[in-house]
Amino acid sequence: MAAAHPYTVYRGTFVHLPLLNDTSAKAEIVRNQGVLGYDWQVNDDASFQSFLSSQGWTTSDVTVVESNDDRNEFFFPGFIDTHIHAPQYPNEGLFGSSGLLDWLNEYTFPVEASFGSKSDPENKDSDPKDTPPEGVRVYNEVVQKTLAHGTTCASYFATIHVPATNALAALCHKHGQRAFIGRVCMDNKEQCPSYYVDQDAEQGFNATIRTIDYIHTLDPNGTLINPIVTPRFAPSCSNESLDGLGKLAASYEPPLWIQTHIAETTDEVDLVQQLFPESTSYADVYDKANLLTNRTILAHGVHLTKDEMSLIRERGSKVAHCPASNSGLGSGLAPIRYMLDQGVTVGLGTDVAGGYSPSILEVARQASLVSRLIQFSAEYQQLTGNTTFDGSEKLLYQDVLYLATRGGAAVVDMAEDIGGFDKGMIWDAQLIELGAVQNSTTGQLDVATLAGRAVETGPVGNVDLFGNETWQEQIQKWMWNGDDRNVKSVWVQGKLVHTRDE
Repeated sequence: MAAAHPYTVYRGTFVHLPLLNDTSAKAEIVRNQGVLGYDWQVNDDASFQSFLSSQGWTTSDVTVVESNDDRNEFFFPGFIDTHIHAPQYPNEGLFGSSGLLDWLNEYTFPVEASFGSKSDPENKDSDPKDTPPEGVRVYNEVVQKTLAHGTTCASYFATIHVPATNALAALCHKHGQRAFIGRVCMDNKEQCPSYYVDQDAEQGFNATIRTIDYIHTLDPNGTLINPIVTPRFAPSCSNESLDGLGKLAASYEPPLWIQTHIAETTDEVDLVQQLFPESTSYADVYDKANLLTNRTILAHGVHLTKDEMSLIRERGSKVAHCPASNSGLGSGLAPIRYMLDQGVTVGLGTDVAGGYSPSILEVARQASLVSRLIQFSAEYQQLTGNTTFDGSEKLLYQDVLYLATRGGAAVVDMAEDIGGFDKGMIWDAQLIELGAVQNSTTGQLDVATLAGRAVETGPVGNVDLFGNETWQEQIQKWMWNGDDRNVKSVWVQGKLVHTRDE
């Protein structure tokens, strides 16, 4: 649906969450009807024609994209996945019976190692064409699948392999998905499998630079694709590697983004204490290496202390909350409302394949469910000093939708550009269709008529509307029951990048 005119006008119903200056504040959804960014009072064809005239436009100047009120359609900001492992997509839903560290060895490292090629690591070639065909297929599938679920921006962990990492960047660019692409660094031979590890810190630096150079050539202005420095997590890296990666990120202007993991499980926290006895905490390990910056994404943070939260806030670093993964692997319950109250910026991450779904909407549901259970956690009671709770710790539907959009935008340091519909923001958006309401009729309605009507006007996916819902309740039903079938169209940077198969 390429625009045939010099301008595109989006008309209809727009739903988003206004930007909060205070991260601990409760989010509220706003619904506007009219023309995006110009006039919310364009409610009929006559006023629309008047609007066009006021801009000096005619119908031959514009392509008009409208939401359909009869089908309960609305425009919504694109979702932002702040933490996802692209090569792990084939393992989606495979948790095994053990926790994180054993799961990595049983499922994760073997599948990631398969993305290697003859030109990696000995050869200096960075050509994506050297990626094994299966790797290309996996990366192509995960990009298309996340777009189909409304994810317009994703922060991807790749593997230690340069050609395959560059292939992921090229596929995101081809499909039009905004992405941060990280070549994974892991050089601690005692903590990494012998078949999947950097030979030393220097090899990790050089390989990372090759991917950075490739991405800067692919997208010189960083319009869609940007490199992100990616130490896997502290246990997999030597001090030399962590320190060097901190310096590497800072050596660019502006500094590069950074992503890693933190405090996902208690076993991991204990391991970090053993490996880095000179540091006072897990967060301190990264801080000593200058890896805590205002462009740093820390995945999980399930078992952060209050002091660590304060340090993360002071450095301007952000947290990617991955509740589906945390529950699937039994990692724990992250105290997100408390974290927000401490001033930490939080977004959502699918953490595929620790997470079982590429859908940020599914993650939003899990984030709300976890917040409803966390009061029963002894760790949470100790952290907060409370044993009785008033419900303020819960994340409501509007709160998790905020994290899925505005929160994610802040996590990737693009709060002024994406995540909402403020004037001047980039058009990263999705058109959601909930389906028409089946109107009741007077008199007796036989089974055959009902069946025919269901085929003709039935719901889209699992969202059932009966006509008595407020628009806020419609959004709430979509949050709890929606899926990719409700995503009718997706745009990134104003370009149509996905349409649902009818």
